Amino acid sequence: MSAPSRAAAVPDTDWRREIDAASHRLHGRASHFVRETPLWKLPASALGLKLADGVECWLKLEHLQTGGSFKARGMMNRLLANEIPASGVIVASGGNAGIATAAAARALGVRCEVFLPGVSPEAKRARLRALGATVIVVGELYSDALAACLARRRETGALLTHAYDQPEVVAGAGTLGHEIERQGGLPDSVLVSVGGGGLIGGLAAWFEQRSRVVALEPERAPTLFRAREAGEPVDVEVGGVAADSLGARRIGAISWEITQRQVRDALLLPDEAIRAAQLWLWKELKLAVEPAAALPLAALQTGAYVPRAGERVCLIVCGANVDPATLA
Repeated sequence: MSAPSRAAAVPDTDWRREIDAASHRLHGRASHFVRETPLWKLPASALGLKLADGVECWLKLEHLQTGGSFKARGMMNRLLANEIPASGVIVASGGNAGIATAAAARALGVRCEVFLPGVSPEAKRARLRALGATVIVVGELYSDALAACLARRRETGALLTHAYDQPEVVAGAGTLGHEIERQGGLPDSVLVSVGGGGLIGGLAAWFEQRSRVVALEPERAPTLFRAREAGEPVDVEVGGVAADSLGARRIGAISWEITQRQVRDALLLPDEAIRAAQLWLWKELKLAVEPAAALPLAALQTGAYVPRAGERVCLIVCGANVDPATLA
């Protein structure tokens, strides 16, 4: 069994206000840390796709964010919004949330302890150590690392940064949607991968019903898909090519509540399609991204999601923490 979420659903939250506040916070005290990442607007043909006439693909290159993923937004927002004790900050992560927390902690000059599951790749562990974090590897899956992290936090009183299930973390992720709209206007649809749900929760909270937010998950890590079948968050078995970055066993409580209201589509993709999209991005566009970041392109390449004529579809390229050797 996975450790239970320590966050409660907050249905009465004014998420657009919270995301606006996070954006001001990150562009104020953290303007040196959180980057404005590029938004590429390309015809479908530039991605090797034959889609309906006039389809425009927007690639939000969030893999160029500090720490190599969108997680920098939520982790820094969490740290800035709270008083940090002398014991510092603590997080359990498949890798990306830990890297983002460690980078944010170093920028603020505070201690950081990161609990990782055995499935996390050595490249992410080395990156964490280089950022000055104390790294503890526990068990095989994220749930094992989270349980150990929560026990350690009770001992030290460190500020817990949850990888995806805290209001400040979700609001920080939502600043990505705020930025997309400011850079390029309102997309018709947004394709985003799901792990624990922090990213899709933040994006869905920002776009609400103004854009169609589509949840994409690996067949072997279907946290949102299985929750919808059950009518509530449930534990799932996790494996496959994206397990290190999309390895949460249960959708977060906050994002479950948001996606129930704001997200209609939850689609599953096979590992082979995710891997093919990842390699295409590297070989054709020289974008070195992790499997989680390739799900949006995989959804278009496989026809799991078919844009209508003239649609402006935004692909969230969410992370770059990949071992380059795997792209050979």
